[in-house]
Amino acid sequence: MTETPPLRDEREEADYALDSGIVQAVLEAVERGDRQALSSLLDGMHPADIADLLEQISDSDRARLVELCGRDLDGEILSELDEGVREDVIGTMDPDALADAMRALESDDVVDIIEDLDAPQQEAILEALDDADRIAVERAMTYPEYSAGRLMQREVVAVPEHWTVGQAIDHLRAAASLPEQFYHLFLVNPRMEPVGYVTLGRLLSSRREVALKDITEDSFRTFDATEDEENIAYAFNHYHLISAPVVDADGRLVGMITIDDAMQVLDEEHEEDMMRLAGVGEGSMADNVTETTRQRFPWLAVNLATAILASAVIALFEDTISRYVALAVLMPIIASMGGNAGTQSLTVAVRALATRDLTGSNVWRVIRREVMVGLANGLAFAVIMGLVGVFWFGVPMLGAVIALAMVINLVIAGLAGIIIPVLLDRAGVDPALGSGAFVTTVTDVVGFFAFLGLASWLLL
Repeated sequence: MTETPPLRDEREEADYALDSGIVQAVLEAVERGDRQALSSLLDGMHPADIADLLEQISDSDRARLVELCGRDLDGEILSELDEGVREDVIGTMDPDALADAMRALESDDVVDIIEDLDAPQQEAILEALDDADRIAVERAMTYPEYSAGRLMQREVVAVPEHWTVGQAIDHLRAAASLPEQFYHLFLVNPRMEPVGYVTLGRLLSSRREVALKDITEDSFRTFDATEDEENIAYAFNHYHLISAPVVDADGRLVGMITIDDAMQVLDEEHEEDMMRLAGVGEGSMADNVTETTRQRFPWLAVNLATAILASAVIALFEDTISRYVALAVLMPIIASMGGNAGTQSLTVAVRALATRDLTGSNVWRVIRREVMVGLANGLAFAVIMGLVGVFWFGVPMLGAVIALAMVINLVIAGLAGIIIPVLLDRAGVDPALGSGAFVTTVTDVVGFFAFLGLASWLLL
């Protein structure tokens, strides 16, 4: 007899992704006010999955869920929440439950949570912390926003540079508390300046009498507390760092940054670029109608202005269009192809600028490449559209007009898609912020002007 495989446990499923059945079961438990059933459902779920659940349900259900959880709400859940939802959850939480949640977090997570909150909520969280934790968080808040001082955690493991492996291991075993996550022992001199680090793997695989300075890693580097977090994330990714010490203006050790925090910064930067390229600001699914409208309206207004400019170009050739109605049929093709080609080059450029693959030393080579790509694609599609113009409308010269316009617009699209973000970056403006509107304007205006201008010259 064949055995029936055991059914997969719902909580095991929740470890991989948030299941719609789990969401429905949680909502039913909230509706009944069944705290025991709710606890059973949430038990074993990853904090990130619980955060996703809180973001997906309504405000009223979220408030009741938080109330039912009480002191069982894990602080890690707060650090995973979207900023807008997090603010609502914190406002709903009982002060004692909030204090318990905050005490369980590392200092960098606490800073990440409170830096986006209003002053009253910040004060409530600071009052909930122990004295040492509160001082650490307040000190971190004195550093510039988006700096290493905000990103770092102050809990570090530092030992004198002259110690041996045995002394370090004994120190770790005797320590009353250690950071929740750490990968290196930082070696410091008498002035508390970090001079190297040792991985835990090298530490545990070395003999007790070996000096720590003999097994340090070559990848060691320090970051100033005022260093921009984007630069730090780039360094972590570029040099394959796992953790790194942060120093103050005097070079003394004040904290450390770990790879999870650095990669979170990279993810946020990539998401921000993607959202800005789409013209939706920094919105999220948790935003209400008013906030979403406010974020999108300026970019729609810019798009309207560029559309009016393109329409003005078309108006210059009103007589030509009235004599050749086929031009009105073919104009959208020119605009669409130019816009798509420009977006392709723009996306590559913005991404390359973010990863620092596009620099002053190779910018002209990249520009030449994009122009040649635009020319090659333009010639290929010119042949196709030339034939379409001839066989569709029976006018050979019309085919030549649209073929030439296609080549011109795709070349300009490739050129604009690279030059515009580079110029914005040189001007200190985020290239993802306004490049799309400028590139679209250039391709529409040039495309219509080339197409209609050539038509006026060759067809009349």
